[in-house]
Amino acid sequence: MSADTAGTDYVAEFIDGPLEGDFEHRALVGGKPESRVGMMAAVDGLESLFWYDAVDQREVNGQLRVRFRFDADDSDPVEFDKDDND
Repeated sequence: MSADTAGTDYVAEFIDGPLEGDFEHRALVGGKPESRVGMMAAVDGLESLFWYDAVDQREVNGQLRVRFRFDADDSDPVEFDKDDND
C-alpha cells in the first residue's frame, strides 16, 4: 500500500453468497469501514443488488481488511449453487 492511500481505504472480502471470493478496495467513510455495502452484479444477464454486512476486520501487512457476509433476505433473489462456492 502506498503512503498516500494508507489510512484512507480498506480491502473488502466477500466470504459467501454470489460474490464469494471477491475482493474490492473501498474508501473509508469517516475514517471507518462501512458496516453494510450494496454490490451490483450481473447474474444471467440481469443486474442484481446484493447486500453484505461486515462481520469482522483485521490488519494484514499494514492494510485493513474487512470480511462481509451475504444478506440474502435483503438482496435481490438469485439462484446460485452453494456447492459451486466450496
